[in-house]
Amino acid sequence: MTAGGPVKRALPQVRRREVDGSGQDWVRFEEPRPATHLPVVARPALPGVDLAAWARGQRARVDEHLHRHGAVLFRGFDVATPEAMDAAIQALADEALKYEERSSPRSQVSGNIYTSTDHPAAERIYPHNEQSYNLTFPLRLFFACVTPAQQGGETPLVDSRRVYQRLPAELRARFLEQGYMYVRNFGHQLGLSWQTAFQTEDRAEVEAYCRRNGISFEWREGNRLRTRQVRRAAGLHPVTREPVWFNHATFFHVSTLPPQVGAVLLADLGEDELPNNTYYGDGSPIEPATLETLRAAYDAELVAFPWERGDLLVVDNMLAAHARSPFSGPRRVLAGMARPFSWSDVAPPGSSSS
Repeated sequence: MTAGGPVKRALPQVRRREVDGSGQDWVRFEEPRPATHLPVVARPALPGVDLAAWARGQRARVDEHLHRHGAVLFRGFDVATPEAMDAAIQALADEALKYEERSSPRSQVSGNIYTSTDHPAAERIYPHNEQSYNLTFPLRLFFACVTPAQQGGETPLVDSRRVYQRLPAELRARFLEQGYMYVRNFGHQLGLSWQTAFQTEDRAEVEAYCRRNGISFEWREGNRLRTRQVRRAAGLHPVTREPVWFNHATFFHVSTLPPQVGAVLLADLGEDELPNNTYYGDGSPIEPATLETLRAAYDAELVAFPWERGDLLVVDNMLAAHARSPFSGPRRVLAGMARPFSWSDVAPPGSSSS
């Protein structure tokens, strides 16, 4: 681990081996070294392998690698267009999902394929599990590299199982008991507007969405909106039955912002009006030392790899969090989500089903 960010390691090179005609050996999987854990890299073992066509008959094999490592990087298949990405998503995880209850600025590229984020290039995006604050979230994430940045711009990964195990038992216990509260304020011209977040101009549609999804809401003067939602912090993965740290409690807390940004927001708006902030599930503040422990656990597990044009990264959203490094030069990475899953079907850690 370097002081400036995640550890970067060269991806392993493996000699080609003989392939058979069944498709089983048309793609080779290269196990990561023990120090890296993820992602496992998959490369074509012979020229001209169409990833989507191959994957339709090998989905279970890909899932096995995902459940073991948390992420698979398909390299050398030239998945560099929205159409190629969508075909791969359909082959590996059925149709791509619509981006709902938005928290990050993204642009729709084609169908349910989006830009990964439209945050400024100089900003680091902290590790998070996509839409863990939603009652229904995607189990599969897909990222396709169209244009790698000249410098930086990686999509670092974090093993959510290892974060869970790193945390002190007493810290986990409080979050497991209470969950956490996510508070959003819309209408300060900071962050997304409620119209963008909920993809509607109709207040009644926003209210209906909130009622369906366990979100309390309050309309305020000046067409402003405040929402609160209490969500769980961890659960058992539905297939591996391993406990995972799966939440946005750290990501959305004001102290995770760059210090100068957080200080300005607090000075200008006050804590009650911040665009995003988190608390324990009962509304009490999360202690600074607890947040430092949480961030240290994420940072200790952060692993990055350099993007190459045509790369397709497939992530099990519960097993691995993802981030984004600052970058310079043009960068275009597409994103898609698939396999909706409900929090109501996630067993708590320590349950009899574990």
